[in-house]
Amino acid sequence: MKVYQTSEIKNISILGSSGAGKTTLAEAMLFEGGIIKRRGTVKAGSTVSDYFPVEKEYGYSVFSTLFSVEWNGFKLNFIDCPGSDDFIGGAVSALNVTDTALMVINAQYGVEVGTINQFRYTEQFHKPVIFVLNQLDNDKADYDSVVAQLKENYGSKIVQIQYPVTCGTSFNSVIDVLKMKMYRWKPEGGVPEVLDVPENEMDRATELQHALIEAAAEHDDSLMEKFFDQGTLTEDEMREGIRAGLVTRGMFPVFCVCAERDMCVRRTMEFLGNVVPCTDKMPRLVTTDGKEVTPDSEGPTSVFFFKTTIEPHIGQVSYFKVLSGKVKSGDDLQNVDRGSKERTAQLFVVDGQTRTEVPEMVAGDIGATVKLKDVRLGNTLNGKGCDYKFNFIRYPEPKYRRAIKAVNESDSEKLSEILTRMHEEDPTWLIEQSKELKQMIVSGQGEFHLRTLKWRIENNDKIAIEYIEPKIPYRETITKTARADYRHKKQSGGAGQFGEVHLIIEPYYEGMPAPTVYRFGGQEFKISVRDTQIVDLDWGGKVVFINSIVGGSIDSRFMPAILKGIMARMEQGPLTGSYARDVRVCVYDGKMHPVDSNEISFFLAGRNAFSMAFKDAAPKILEPVYDIEVLVPGDFMGDVMSDLQGRRALIMGMSSEKGYEKLMAKVPLKEMASYSTSLSSISGGRASFVMKFASYELVPTDVQEKLLKEYSETQTDD
Repeated sequence: MKVYQTSEIKNISILGSSGAGKTTLAEAMLFEGGIIKRRGTVKAGSTVSDYFPVEKEYGYSVFSTLFSVEWNGFKLNFIDCPGSDDFIGGAVSALNVTDTALMVINAQYGVEVGTINQFRYTEQFHKPVIFVLNQLDNDKADYDSVVAQLKENYGSKIVQIQYPVTCGTSFNSVIDVLKMKMYRWKPEGGVPEVLDVPENEMDRATELQHALIEAAAEHDDSLMEKFFDQGTLTEDEMREGIRAGLVTRGMFPVFCVCAERDMCVRRTMEFLGNVVPCTDKMPRLVTTDGKEVTPDSEGPTSVFFFKTTIEPHIGQVSYFKVLSGKVKSGDDLQNVDRGSKERTAQLFVVDGQTRTEVPEMVAGDIGATVKLKDVRLGNTLNGKGCDYKFNFIRYPEPKYRRAIKAVNESDSEKLSEILTRMHEEDPTWLIEQSKELKQMIVSGQGEFHLRTLKWRIENNDKIAIEYIEPKIPYRETITKTARADYRHKKQSGGAGQFGEVHLIIEPYYEGMPAPTVYRFGGQEFKISVRDTQIVDLDWGGKVVFINSIVGGSIDSRFMPAILKGIMARMEQGPLTGSYARDVRVCVYDGKMHPVDSNEISFFLAGRNAFSMAFKDAAPKILEPVYDIEVLVPGDFMGDVMSDLQGRRALIMGMSSEKGYEKLMAKVPLKEMASYSTSLSSISGGRASFVMKFASYELVPTDVQEKLLKEYSETQTDD
């Protein structure tokens, strides 16, 4: 493959719900582009895209796949993305480095929840979108109904470039209103006959062409003038207007294909080659320090790595986009993120697992390299004198979590290494070795996402693992003021230990006034604040430590030891052993000994006084609560709401969005353990949700009693 210039490169993501036919479309494109001589099938496991063993096992795309086609003097870089919400990370990465999205829709099912979710990301990244209606030969296909859904969801921006003469098993021809021609295929597909529009289709074709011309003129002032003067536009002028409309997302063209039979794929690729904007015509990327970068082949060299795979007999394959300048085989570059130097020994154009070596790549191009020493996903490599750094990929929050462990404990260290590697391949697999929960927690986008991880570890790495429901990171706090004092005294020959601490604790909230006086049992304790320390806890919340010692009853040098003792108890609350938070501690009195007092004495006195006061301060358990947003077809709304209410959810609101109902709620993390699976079961896989940590809230009394009993039993067992 020749070295293409920036103005000849087009980068395109292939998106769509599971079952839309993206991988089959990719296969047809590769065939039409002459990259493969025979089209494979998903069923046979012979496609270019889904080449990993786990993808062949499940018949699903798990990873995004890069491939390239040379077409009419342009290089079209495609990234075929997984359709399942569980593997949304691949689509997010792809949209960040491509310029246009090809949104494939199954003409049987129309606009699905996966379509809406992925379209949201195109909105977020401001990417042009072209809709491709696939599987029009299915007996349940309904082109007009799908277009109506699209218009309902996305309004007048939906512009039909093509429509089928008939849908269903008799599908074999489309009317193209840009070229005003009919394309008709033989049963085997491939190269069509190009015919004039039949008389009985002329009215509809003319009407749609007029709508296309108006839409094209709308996005270019000079074209609008020509349209007003002449009442029409030429084919080239329409292309110019469509290109302008795509860049601004003012127009979403609609195409027809039957990918499995290779019908209209060639015509779709012609459109991509002729109309879709090249990478140099798209908005500029911005570095982490706010510098706008132009994709200029003569600029400083800067390469961004957006994807990593580990492949047998090769090791790490690193996928990159050249954001500025050009990169050549043998270049020495600086990793701005890790401070290391790297040599790009070989550069490859990639078609699935097939790699073709090229001598160089220029700004805007996408490729791969191998055997880099210290490059991670999201890293930037720069040439001499360049300081660009990019950090623009943001992945969605996880929705499903499990504790993971090796069946054979001797494999634990190896499992940890494998999980770290897996995270590099799919950053939406999050791994945490929780000191608090004493578990290794793996989080992902859904039950199938984690099941895929398990399959790969057990089949590729030959380590048996098991998932268990993770513990919940509860927190403990207090709900009233309490006082305690404790004397630590120890004498065993020689210097002894002595320390006495008197303290008051109370619930802390942001902005509370400094204490002046406390009353307990008719006794008044006046407070004179000498020093205040606010400690931000690693696990959330605060400890406020007030030194109110007067008269030198405790020397100031012992105050850090008292705070250290308090912090030791904050790490293990008395109710469930969970971290404690949001407590204000006022040390107001105590005693010391001129010889026997030392730091360990006041550490122990402070710790025990705090523990006693905590138990008297009406301690309560807090649980993590998450904001969730469910997108569900209206037919399933009642069932979904009932299910949520059974999970102690607090419904916050409802709205309609693009033909779906959106439900907002707050739900305790404890109740979300199996929600991904349940929601899929309730809605037949047609609903989706996102979740994000909101706050810690008090658990209900009955739940607290249950937790206390469970903790008590574990302590007895220990």
